[in-house]
Amino acid sequence: MKRGYVSIITNKKRTTLYIGVTSDIVQRAYDHKHGNGSVFTLRYKLTDLVYVEEYNSIKEAIYREKQLKNWRRDWKWNLIKQINPELKDLYFDLF
Repeated sequence: MKRGYVSIITNKKRTTLYIGVTSDIVQRAYDHKHGNGSVFTLRYKLTDLVYVEEYNSIKEAIYREKQLKNWRRDWKWNLIKQINPELKDLYFDLF
């Protein structure tokens, strides 16, 4: 069974968040970093990976993504800061 990942990416100024799900976090992060993301991520220049959760299945990851998308903005930032208080780009930590 494929593993699943929920990721949160943001822009350089840390003003906009995007929550996504994937089975290949390295490839997905690379895509966002190099401008191959969704229309939304391209419009707002969302390139920095600031949060990742790993799941045993893609179904679990999709369920969690839907939960997080319904959260208030400040709850999302608090979640991110628990794991990544400096809000650093985690892209290079994937390798």
